[in-house]
Amino acid sequence: MAGYRKLGRTSSQRKAMIRSQVTALIYHGKIRTTETRAKEIRKVAEGLIAMAVKEKDNFDTVKVTAKVPRKDKDGKRVKEVVDGKKVTVYDEVEKEIKKDQPSRLHARRQMLKVLYGVTEVPTQAAGRKRNTKEVDLVAKLFDEIAPKYTSRNGGYTRIIKIGPRKGDAAMEVLLELV
Repeated sequence: MAGYRKLGRTSSQRKAMIRSQVTALIYHGKIRTTETRAKEIRKVAEGLIAMAVKEKDNFDTVKVTAKVPRKDKDGKRVKEVVDGKKVTVYDEVEKEIKKDQPSRLHARRQMLKVLYGVTEVPTQAAGRKRNTKEVDLVAKLFDEIAPKYTSRNGGYTRIIKIGPRKGDAAMEVLLELV
């Protein structure tokens, strides 16, 4: 018996579908899918969450001085003329950043192998392309999801049966983070 379900797809299609549904589950907190898909997605998602819980506090905070461009009231960069050229003015700012230890960095890269990039698009039509922003799902796993599950030993997801789907009578379920 195989260690996974084939789901009626080629390996590349199956991997892409599982990656996209795991990404949606982490981003939204719950997804609606068929029962067999949910059981496969659950394996991958619980592995990622377990990794995040294990490596949650495995970082050092470091103070760094960074050059940040000065901005005016409209949010545009301030420029001044130096030797006949317009040059952006920079300010030095001290920041505290989290520096991952090697095991957490490895976990982060393992998560990035599975999760797709998510771009958040604003609902207003004006400037939709300009105001988009990338969502860091790995940071969400480490900072939001992992602290909720520190006291749990597995069982981070729940499958709730909804009923048969209208088109093909496949059992539909709601897969959600507990």
